[in-house]
Amino acid sequence: MFTRNHVKYEPVDLPDRMDYSAEQSLEEAKAFLARMRKRHTVRDFSNTAVSREVIEACIAAAGSAPSGANHQPWHFVAISDPNIKRQIRHAAEEEERRFYSGGAGDEWLKALEPIGTSHDKPHLEDAPWLIVVFAQRWGHFDDGSRFKNYYVPESTGIACGFLLAALHHAGLVALTHTPNPMKFLNDLLGRPASEKPMMIIATGHAAEGAKIPAAAKIKKPLKEILTVAE
Repeated sequence: MFTRNHVKYEPVDLPDRMDYSAEQSLEEAKAFLARMRKRHTVRDFSNTAVSREVIEACIAAAGSAPSGANHQPWHFVAISDPNIKRQIRHAAEEEERRFYSGGAGDEWLKALEPIGTSHDKPHLEDAPWLIVVFAQRWGHFDDGSRFKNYYVPESTGIACGFLLAALHHAGLVALTHTPNPMKFLNDLLGRPASEKPMMIIATGHAAEGAKIPAAAKIKKPLKEILTVAE
């Protein structure tokens, strides 16, 4: 992507501009808010197929996220292969058993009780797609020499937010999963040491009768998450 000897600033005209009126801006913001309020984290997936093209479009949207120095320090592995999903589930559940049997402190486990989670992760097989997100700690110039990536967790986190919004916009549900440690994913998926697995996103259509925790519907009011200085 980068050429070591030809890195320079070259300004171009803004190619896309949306000059909304104040009224249009408010209307668009409220419409997006209304749509995102319908997004729910779901663990119950149907076996309805989701096309590769849909997943690719959503990941392309994630790839449009801003990033430190525009290095785009992320890589996505989309998996529909049942055998690979099974291996990921088994490895993830092994880590989760350690977590729930003492690896996590009592306070953390208590905080998880309203969510209803356990070491059992059938969604990692049930969901038609798993998307594993890797954060790239460094990259390489065209001559093979290494360059450092900047604000890697922050940049990859923003891309994950774009991805979750895109999946929801496509009519899909998703569940984020972060087993720790996740080094097994590098080995299983053939990713280099420069990449750190950050998240597994299970995605597809919600099953009939899918449930969500009542606690998940409780969101902080705006006054608790916003301070305005004007």
